[in-house]
Amino acid sequence: MIPKLHYISEGNSPKEVLENIQKACTSGIEVVQLKLENVSEKKFLKLANDVKKITNHYQTRLIINKYYKIAKEIKADGVHLEANHSCPIDARKYVYTWQIIGGTANTLKDCETLLKKQVDYILLSPFKNSEATDNSPKVLGLNGYSLITEALNTATPILGFGEITTNDVPAILEAGISGVAVSEEITKNFDVIKTFNQLLNASSTEEKRHTF
Repeated sequence: MIPKLHYISEGNSPKEVLENIQKACTSGIEVVQLKLENVSEKKFLKLANDVKKITNHYQTRLIINKYYKIAKEIKADGVHLEANHSCPIDARKYVYTWQIIGGTANTLKDCETLLKKQVDYILLSPFKNSEATDNSPKVLGLNGYSLITEALNTATPILGFGEITTNDVPAILEAGISGVAVSEEITKNFDVIKTFNQLLNASSTEEKRHTF
């Protein structure tokens, strides 16, 4: 099954990212997505290896953002591909059969395309965006989430992302979303992981059919 809470790593340097992931794992996160922009692939590989040691120790699942070849090399649990990254079909041919692939979507059409490409979960984003510009993807909110999940009617887990707080969780789940991916809210206070988990797990005992 795809866990209902993902932590998308934050930090301005490999050191900061590593420290934040360590704190998230200590606080009981089940899945970490390793993401760091503006570093070379070589530096990212070194960071990924360092992170893997931490996630192995805590038995936390590790998803690599963007670099599916690194995900295979370090035997991470999966890879997450955003719209401007590689095609999930190409990644699927390359990675191990047991590795999962997630994709980011903003519209119903995006979701349908990702489902055709057989992703294991979809990150539907953004729920909110306080720094939206004219070029930013459309903010979806609860109404957008409800319309898309109803139209899709899929067993593939759909996670919400975009400035989600613990207060948003009950309504997001009501809108048909399976779980949430969180970055800033967790980085500000790693203790909030427990609250997120309680809210997400209280919603349903039904397990998704997808497995890591």
